[in-house]
Amino acid sequence: MPSDPAIPPGQPIVTVLGSVNMDLVIRCQRLPAPGQTVMARSMIEVPGGKGANQAVAAVRSGGNVRMIGRVGDDGFAPKLMQTLIDESVDCRRLLVSANCESGLALVGVEDSGENSIIIVPGANARVTAQDVLESNELIQTSAVLMAQLETPTEAVIAGIRIARQAGVKVMLDPAPASEVLPRELFDVDLICPNETEATTIVGGTLETIDDAVVVAKKLHALGPRAVAITLGARGTLLYNGSTSELIESIPIKCVDTTAAGDAFAGALAVRWAETGDLVQSIRWANVAGALATSSLGAQPSLPTRSQIDTAMGVSPWVTSSDRPEADTTSAGGVSHRKE
Repeated sequence: MPSDPAIPPGQPIVTVLGSVNMDLVIRCQRLPAPGQTVMARSMIEVPGGKGANQAVAAVRSGGNVRMIGRVGDDGFAPKLMQTLIDESVDCRRLLVSANCESGLALVGVEDSGENSIIIVPGANARVTAQDVLESNELIQTSAVLMAQLETPTEAVIAGIRIARQAGVKVMLDPAPASEVLPRELFDVDLICPNETEATTIVGGTLETIDDAVVVAKKLHALGPRAVAITLGARGTLLYNGSTSELIESIPIKCVDTTAAGDAFAGALAVRWAETGDLVQSIRWANVAGALATSSLGAQPSLPTRSQIDTAMGVSPWVTSSDRPEADTTSAGGVSHRKE
């Protein structure tokens, strides 16, 4: 991989191919049931979108991040673009679609912290395979390519192909999930769905850790080199094709689960690029995801590297080789590592 003199030594390069949305976050006591009307307490505008969230999460985790995507030419676009620039995300391939609205997400958050989201794709739906092909240099010079499914699958597949040919690690967050997805989407190094997305793709139920192992094996059979299923407060189940391991998180008071998965993904990409140790990287990313649930909103809740390190009780920029070996116990056929 050629070096870039503008990038600080040792800072991993992450390219994000994904969506950019304006989130309208609405707080209420309880989310409405079908046909029900509820009164909300507040509404705020927060820049979001899974792609943009993961880009910001990766920057705050210590990465040098490039963004591939589109915004519209509406009133939300300037704020969406400037927010990413202010976070030091490279936006040279964040294009503007004329006569088109930017992506929009309506996010309802109840007092328990659970959320419900409706997405209007807008300009995100106009990201093309040609856009990605014209961004090939960004991908080829990265350590990791991150992608989600809030942009057209043809564009995502184009990005995966470029990365695979260049030997760049590929992480796929398969959200929003679908029962029918092209097999080319699974030609990745790591797929990291949550439990709902995992069962949507391969079926089955996921109530226990043993269920998670079964689902992870089904996902692995589709093509990814490794599977990491996020299980909320229980942590993350990693399956690498031969062994399964439950990697636990930290307990924390949940305020809003919005963007917890994006915090996890962004932190994981950076740490994985730095260490090459997927288990240690997931442990670190679990902490990032937990911290993101402790405050309201998407990008405002994404933690910094120092916050993640502090929550783990380690010094900043410590590598996996500097840390003592974790204690392990076995339960239900899955290795459980504990801090």
